[in-house]
Amino acid sequence: MSIPRVIGHDDVWDTFRRALEQRRLASTFLFVGPAGIGKWSTAWNLAQALLCETTPRDALRACQACPSCTQVAALTHPDLLVVRKPDDKNFIPVELFIGERERRMREGLCHDIALKPFRGGRKVAVIDDADYLNQEGANCLLKTLEEPPANSLLILIGTSQHRQLPTIRSRCQVIRFAPLSDEQVDRLLADRQLVEAPERRAVVVARAAGSLQRAMELADPDVAEGRRVVFEHLSQRDVDAVTLGKYIHEFVEAAGKEAPPRRARLRLVVLDVADFYRALLRRLSGTRESTDAESEPYVAAAVGHWAGRAVIAADCLERCLDALVQIEANANLPTLVGCWIDDLAQVTLHHA
Repeated sequence: MSIPRVIGHDDVWDTFRRALEQRRLASTFLFVGPAGIGKWSTAWNLAQALLCETTPRDALRACQACPSCTQVAALTHPDLLVVRKPDDKNFIPVELFIGERERRMREGLCHDIALKPFRGGRKVAVIDDADYLNQEGANCLLKTLEEPPANSLLILIGTSQHRQLPTIRSRCQVIRFAPLSDEQVDRLLADRQLVEAPERRAVVVARAAGSLQRAMELADPDVAEGRRVVFEHLSQRDVDAVTLGKYIHEFVEAAGKEAPPRRARLRLVVLDVADFYRALLRRLSGTRESTDAESEPYVAAAVGHWAGRAVIAADCLERCLDALVQIEANANLPTLVGCWIDDLAQVTLHHA
């Protein structure tokens, strides 16, 4: 396995390089920024460079050939600790930090990072889902954050500084990651042959908001067709909530048997519907900008029978934003789809 090259975050990499050269590298960092822009890849590259056995430690460069580099690439290096939220949990289980009840403080990240490094002079720990730290998990980390073991580096990865508990924020150096540029996302899609047709790639890039992860999700042809069908329903004068809800449910279920891809697909659908109502609200307010080419015909068709109902469009948009929060909270997907679509229908009918 090869580690993806970091693109678009040269400033972050330079910050770490200067800190190493000056021997002032901190022990705990919080990486924040939108999902899918390279925070994990940066942490992974940092771990490989810091654990490399052939290049100087202050060079921040990995040879990618020594045993340590190979093990980091495979995520099997004994001095690299990675914690992620399990797919079936709402939060990161406390056991991943302090061990199972019968082995408390004899296993888990807080125990392992305090051990002497196995191969080199440093241990690196990455918590990839810091947004899902609850109070109990955060409390388990406090001592490690306050008194980090010598020659250790702990990186927490989240989407927003404000989604972290104050006890975590105050003990970490925050590193902010900006979204990728459209040109960078376009190049990544082209280089990885994820979207070969330039015209289709342009549509995907325009909607990706600087996130490669979202661009990859949008590149799925089934997603494009699903978006068209949903927009067709929303553009009608009288939306058939039952039929739309059934279609969205089947569309989400078709993403696979596992929960993560189904949640990712529903998130895209909710974002699409939110984009529709946002564009409709702009049009009803006299602004025509920011409507993408794919949604434009459907928004234009809806404007006529939405005249004078800008407030209702705003209410529908707000309900979509609530649905996004509920997806992140691991709500039951069929129930969420039914309630969300029914709420949109009720808001629309109530103010008809």
